[in-house]
Amino acid sequence: MYLVAIGWLYVVLMMAVAEATHSQGSVLGAVITFVLYGVLPLSVVLYIMGTPMRRRRRQQQDADDTHRG
Repeated sequence: MYLVAIGWLYVVLMMAVAEATHSQGSVLGAVITFVLYGVLPLSVVLYIMGTPMRRRRRQQQDADDTHRG
């Protein structure tokens, strides 16, 4: 899962570099490209894909608390 995320960030970073170095591009456009195409969607996808792990961790913690108390 993280390998795909790293690959996607690399692609978006290259898009942002191309935007910043193009004669009609700008650094602000590069930052917006990186945030809107990379960071924001990737954070949503990683949050959604991490939900089962968080749920299992919470259930395990509840089970441990029940056995101790």
